[in-house]
Amino acid sequence: MDISRITDQLYIAAHPKAEDADAIRDMNVRLILNMIFIRPAEVYRNHPFRMLTLRTFDSIFLPIPLGKLVDGVKAALPVIEDGESVLVYCRKGRHRSVAMAAAVLIGQGCSANEAMQLISSKRSKADPYAWHIQRRIRKFEEVWRREN
Repeated sequence: MDISRITDQLYIAAHPKAEDADAIRDMNVRLILNMIFIRPAEVYRNHPFRMLTLRTFDSIFLPIPLGKLVDGVKAALPVIEDGESVLVYCRKGRHRSVAMAAAVLIGQGCSANEAMQLISSKRSKADPYAWHIQRRIRKFEEVWRREN
């Protein structure tokens, strides 16, 4: 199981396997943000989980759409406010999921720098400083602050 606890209610993972579902359920995860095109295991599409699929590419040529980051944050914040947890995943748990988790942290009041530093300290394989990911995190912060 390749899952890292970022905060009490936010986790980043590589693509979770069906056999990880009990452990993920025990983490009080109720919302799963899927950032990839691969269909999740059936168990994650059923109660008590809610799956939001925000398919994106990890590419320097196709930046993560800011609208997808906004949609993910808007879905995650009420779950966290209710005391439940959110799991964000992509293929390896390095870039797309990290950008989304950083956006959630920004939505909770962190700066982009604080979010990237926290994620880096909690998940060794996370790379929020990859230039194409850092750029999206910083752009998200700018847009989020302006609109909220």
